[in-house]
Amino acid sequence: MTITRVLPFRPPCLISPARLAGLSMALLKATALEVAILAGHLLLYPSGIVQERRIAAELPPSDAPRLPSESRPPVVLLHGFIDNRSVFVLLRRSLAQHGGQHVESLNYSPLTCDIRTAAELLGRHIEEICERTGHHQVDIVGHSLGGLIARYYAQRLGGHARVRTLVTLGTPHEGTRVVPLADAHPIVRQMRPGSDVIEELREPAPECRTRFVSFWSDLDQLMAPLETACVNHPDLIAQNVRVSGIGHLALPVHPAVAAGIRQALDLPSPGAPATGAENGLTVA
Repeated sequence: MTITRVLPFRPPCLISPARLAGLSMALLKATALEVAILAGHLLLYPSGIVQERRIAAELPPSDAPRLPSESRPPVVLLHGFIDNRSVFVLLRRSLAQHGGQHVESLNYSPLTCDIRTAAELLGRHIEEICERTGHHQVDIVGHSLGGLIARYYAQRLGGHARVRTLVTLGTPHEGTRVVPLADAHPIVRQMRPGSDVIEELREPAPECRTRFVSFWSDLDQLMAPLETACVNHPDLIAQNVRVSGIGHLALPVHPAVAAGIRQALDLPSPGAPATGAENGLTVA
């Protein structure tokens, strides 16, 4: 089941000068915000290079009776290309304060050259998290490439048994054509339309029961076309949330998006629709 909203095509000649001025102003504001976020992130980047400390949960003795757990699953945060866990400083705080969930941020190597290999490594991390916390499943929030790695794990490597909800932020689910010169990097080539990885994700996946919630921005300059950040697959339980007024880097930082993520993770079952997602979010 896929819930999505496709924007009608409007030829440039039909867009009024006032509308063009409004779009230009929104783009200018979003670009200024992206620059400010980038500057702040560069300052925080060194703090996220090292993997965070893992703290084992205090589990009851093996012979103790197990009671049904009403607590929600741990949340795993997975960063994007050439990034690290420091990008989630604000989102992590928001999830911990409002949701009370156990939150962990994972780093994958900046030398990663294959989405499949990264997805296999993610699977091993998730098995360790489930064993350590005593939970059968996790929720994942993936920014950009991180969302694609997590989707590959859930959809192609049997990870749907472990991943209850996957929230993606500006993830090129259908491949992006931006920055052609970046094709020198093999993992960028895997994020192109028609790549082997993208084609694998188009294959049937009737057994996948993970719920997908994709946040995509109408001013995301790294998604070309913009709708590539939507999940469109007939076998997947997916909802696409349009975010208006911010760019790619702001998605894991903006408080309105954080509120939308918390709402998505609050849903009790994979079959439940995400409230209000059809109308999207306007944050600027």
